Amino acid sequence: MLYVTLLYMTLSPKEQIKNQVESAEGILILVGEKAERDATAAAWGMTHLLESLGKKTTLLENYSNGKDLDFLKKPKHVEKEIKGARDFVLSFNTKYNKIIDFRTEDKDGNFEIYITPEKEAIDPRDFSFIPAKFKYDLIFILGCSDLEKLGDVKNKNSDLFFEVPVVNIDNSSTNENFGQINLIDITAPSVSEITAELSKSLWEKYLGKDIAQCYLAGIVSATSNFQSPKTAPRTFLTASWLIEKGANQHEIIKHLLKTNSFPFMKLWGRVMARLNWDEDLKLAWSLVSIEDFVQSRSNPQDLALILEKIKDNFSRGKIFAVLYSEKLDQSIAFVRNGDSESLKSLQKNLGGEIKGGNLEIVFDKKNILEAEKELLGKLK
Repeated sequence: MLYVTLLYMTLSPKEQIKNQVESAEGILILVGEKAERDATAAAWGMTHLLESLGKKTTLLENYSNGKDLDFLKKPKHVEKEIKGARDFVLSFNTKYNKIIDFRTEDKDGNFEIYITPEKEAIDPRDFSFIPAKFKYDLIFILGCSDLEKLGDVKNKNSDLFFEVPVVNIDNSSTNENFGQINLIDITAPSVSEITAELSKSLWEKYLGKDIAQCYLAGIVSATSNFQSPKTAPRTFLTASWLIEKGANQHEIIKHLLKTNSFPFMKLWGRVMARLNWDEDLKLAWSLVSIEDFVQSRSNPQDLALILEKIKDNFSRGKIFAVLYSEKLDQSIAFVRNGDSESLKSLQKNLGGEIKGGNLEIVFDKKNILEAEKELLGKLK
């Protein structure tokens, strides 16, 4: 037994994932509560792939930006919440008193089980209540640096993550390696690139057009169509292979990058109208209110691209930031500067998490003006 355990520990993460998938019957795929398009597209592609392997796969729709990917083929089994993850067994010892009949009734908010024993008396000690195993044998979590990013999914199903093996796939330098298997590559510009490379090395013959389209969409979104400084030669090689598999780059660009919607343009106008400039810090920043999202009919997912456009239009700037609130007791800042290394230096001083080339900082229990004051104070 010890030899088997030691042998398993010598396997690479990809080999361990292959073994786990082969033995699993039910697989659950999760992304974070506010997942970026990259992680969402990777999850869709992985779901399609596992289904093509004959696995019963469920994707939890734990994100708000799936509508941006409507041009992709959506997985068949998508749930809003985890339902029926585990059976519970009501066991009756029939050694001394057999059960000859039973029925169930659902009435007045109670589910009642009527049992007819062979003998009149029933000993309560003959009953036991047993939790059975979960219906999932394996969990994939994509693009989450820690389990807390799952939000209520983790809080409401905590036992699930202790009893079922977790495969953690991410490209964040702050990932906490919370999985039993961790496939973390901080040099990859996207989670989709990691999942595409995993799929190619293990299950290339099962990878069809729809899967390739999902992966390439995630890569294009995360790299701004390969314009990001993190784009590496291997990224182009992976993209080329996905195109060979049937992915259509032109269609992806048309839906994700080429044209800006009217709501996006309205939000951009509101952001630029409030743009501030600090000459000493070479800092350009703006504030976005809940009212701005409502009036422009846009959402916070648009702010990453807006921040990039601010950076492109202010050659004198060194640091760029957008602060917004989705609710009254929490504010969030997106901060960006010249390159990934200087962004890591900012992260050391400001905290937060680097996502898609931006530093995301959450200010709990602070309105947007309080968050602005704290951010400017730290920068100065």
